[in-house]
Amino acid sequence: MDIQQFLNANDHFAAGAGCRIIEITEGRAVATMTVTKGHLNAGGVCQGGALFTLADLALAAVMNSRGQLTFGIQNNIMYLSSAREGDLLTAEAIEVFNHHKIPAVEVRITNQQGKLLCHVTGMAYRKPESLK
Repeated sequence: MDIQQFLNANDHFAAGAGCRIIEITEGRAVATMTVTKGHLNAGGVCQGGALFTLADLALAAVMNSRGQLTFGIQNNIMYLSSAREGDLLTAEAIEVFNHHKIPAVEVRITNQQGKLLCHVTGMAYRKPESLK
């Protein structure tokens, strides 16, 4: 089982939220989610936690893309625009600093028109053991 299959099969929270990794290469990952009624907050737009879950899955994918078990230790999310029911969201994560212990990542969440909705930065801790 490769990393993409492993994370899609074992990240139960993200899967339950409708998030799925569609691509992983070393230093880059892409995850998607379609906004459903279940993602909406009281204001009728996608709840911030749903957006963060999508970003977090993309972060996990890119941070583990080198095959070492890696856990997030700090994340920051900036909400720039709202997502609405029916929107297809894409989270593209790029490793911006490949440190052997503390890598840094950026994630951009866009909608189906390519509009930037969120910008996320994160850092992680790489453990010595392999992911699997």
